[in-house]
Amino acid sequence: MTPSTTPSQARSAQMADRFTRVELIWVEKSVEHWIRFGMAVREEILDRRRRVLSFRPGSSFALVRWAANEHGTVESRLDILCAPRAGEAYQTVPFVDPGGVLLLRTHGWPKVERMLQIIDVIEAAGIDAVEVSPDHWRHVHNRLAAGERPRPYSPTQHRAWLKRRSVQP
Repeated sequence: MTPSTTPSQARSAQMADRFTRVELIWVEKSVEHWIRFGMAVREEILDRRRRVLSFRPGSSFALVRWAANEHGTVESRLDILCAPRAGEAYQTVPFVDPGGVLLLRTHGWPKVERMLQIIDVIEAAGIDAVEVSPDHWRHVHNRLAAGERPRPYSPTQHRAWLKRRSVQP
């Protein structure tokens, strides 16, 4: 934002490009935000501790937020989001502008760690986590919220999703 640009003008310019912007902060052992998976189309470095990644509408990404103080971890969260398309409803999420279509949300380090392991298993099967069916992420969210084990995401299920996506408008 330039000195002569108002906040509403800056917001309008951001909405015009329709990208979802995610601010990442990295202050070693204090505040650490990172993208676990996702394909950013633009990166803007604000300073040595902050950068902003932009995602195209419809693309999915996982945002991990962790913070600690002198007594230990105070926050750990993992959100899997889909960047909203024009006119699509979305949820507001801290550090995500304007927000995202929420596919999965978990908090507390044991649950975040479990989600990171689930993502690792999917990628170990040769599947890019960005391409995973949104329905699977919702399934995992619901099963974890209920304290149940989610079903694994299989290559067969993934091929079916890719075919279904190719014929959807």
